Amino acid sequence: MGEVAHPVRIVSPFRARAIVLARRLRAVSLQVLHNRSAVLGLGILVFFFVLAVAAPWIAPYGPLEPVTDAPPLSHASPQHPFGVNLLGRDIYSQVIWGSQVSLIVGVMSAFVAIVIGTGVGLISGYVGGWLDEVIMRFNDVVLSIPFLVLMIVVAARIGNLDLWGIIFVIGFTGWSVTARVVRGQVLSLKERMFVERGKMIGSSNWHIVIRHILPNAFPVVFANGILTIAISILSESVLAFLNLSVRNNVSWGRVIADAVRNDAITNGMPEWLIVPGLCLVVLVFGFYLFGYALDEILNPRLRRR
Repeated sequence: MGEVAHPVRIVSPFRARAIVLARRLRAVSLQVLHNRSAVLGLGILVFFFVLAVAAPWIAPYGPLEPVTDAPPLSHASPQHPFGVNLLGRDIYSQVIWGSQVSLIVGVMSAFVAIVIGTGVGLISGYVGGWLDEVIMRFNDVVLSIPFLVLMIVVAARIGNLDLWGIIFVIGFTGWSVTARVVRGQVLSLKERMFVERGKMIGSSNWHIVIRHILPNAFPVVFANGILTIAISILSESVLAFLNLSVRNNVSWGRVIADAVRNDAITNGMPEWLIVPGLCLVVLVFGFYLFGYALDEILNPRLRRR
């Protein structure tokens, strides 16, 4: 008797890509769980993200809601653990709500910067030639200007920034580093064999960039995006401290600015300044820990150094 032939399962290209991506995510997740820096950074990020999401239920008062049981500039008490500010608002509640604003601005402005920087880097690296020279020379000019100075000048020039205005100012002034990183990846990837095969079978440049180069460059883009969020959070705090954002945005930078302007230390209210400043430092530290660990995991060349 002859052998029974088993039917061959035909897997669609989309399903095959999904399987490969799932396996890669699982492998990366296992490496993250075995990296102490990544675990510590991720733990810090999870804590603050939960704090931001649960702010409406944790904070006893709204961010701009005045209290009725204590006068302005009251010291810490059981009802108000960090005291009451000059406008009669609970500082403890403002610190909790501040995590929400800081994370929203950080994530959204980093997203804007990553989208612009990735697009510029892909075009510059893949097209090459005179276009690459023009884009990179312009990028060098932008990089030669300190980022905070450029951001402050743009924000001051526009004036009266709301939350979305701050997001776009930080995003549109912070794309240059991402563009440089992505361009370097594209220059390496476009010489690979799979790109040459795509050209040989007649694939369009758009198809090659979107379906082959971008997915292979994405790990580096993602790791760089984590670090960009940390920079964006610090940038928002600087704008708030310099009074270049609307006062209704109760972020940690705004709380710190109010504490400095009202001499919190000399008035015997050090927690007004220390607590939001410590939250800001710890959150940024968490992003840097997780970002650098992720970059080391996703970029094998760093592990060989």
